[in-house]
Amino acid sequence: MIYEFDFSSVVAEWPQFLEGAWITIQLSFPATLAGLCLGILCAIGRRSPRRWLSKACGAYVEIIRNTPLLVQIFLVFFGLASLGWKVSAFGAALVSLIINVAAYTCEIVRAGMDSINEGQIEAAECLGLSKAQVYWHVVLWPAMEKVYPALTSQFVLLMLASSIASQISVEELTAIASRVQADTFRPFEAYILVAVAYLALSLLMRIALWAFGQMVFARRRKLAR
Repeated sequence: MIYEFDFSSVVAEWPQFLEGAWITIQLSFPATLAGLCLGILCAIGRRSPRRWLSKACGAYVEIIRNTPLLVQIFLVFFGLASLGWKVSAFGAALVSLIINVAAYTCEIVRAGMDSINEGQIEAAECLGLSKAQVYWHVVLWPAMEKVYPALTSQFVLLMLASSIASQISVEELTAIASRVQADTFRPFEAYILVAVAYLALSLLMRIALWAFGQMVFARRRKLAR
């Protein structure tokens, strides 16, 4: 049997795919920012001398990293509704993505912090820098420079993982592809098109994050010359 491709009916639905891509961006961008901030705070907490805080952050990371994102979305969406808190599908997906990516970001940032030599911290203290200045200029910022490529990859994976939100009826790219293939009876073409869309979004996101890194970490750019 020879399969004949026909993209005409699928491509004709491009406005729907465009709307789905916009929803995917709306999920990914705020989840990236909020997940980064929460992940940094969690990494600081994991390295805290206060055992209760370190243990709590460690437990959060282990629980999130060892359970599927789909289950986490279901817990937020259906669990909160069972408790009487009405959460929209979009809101539940966004919260779940933030909680998920923050756990992975925490471990990446913590690894970067652990790589900072104790001698550098002692030297900064000898120069009279305050604890806050030492933490920012000697520990956190250099650590972020070191792990930024890993963070970039993690945030791209977050964008791709947003496709799971289609399971709770969020109208992102994957959900749109499912609807279009049901209307056109062209599943192969619909999912090829959405795969190309995800590829394009991934490349754009990588370029944007690379440009952001070049702007923010100017010192690394100068040293690389």
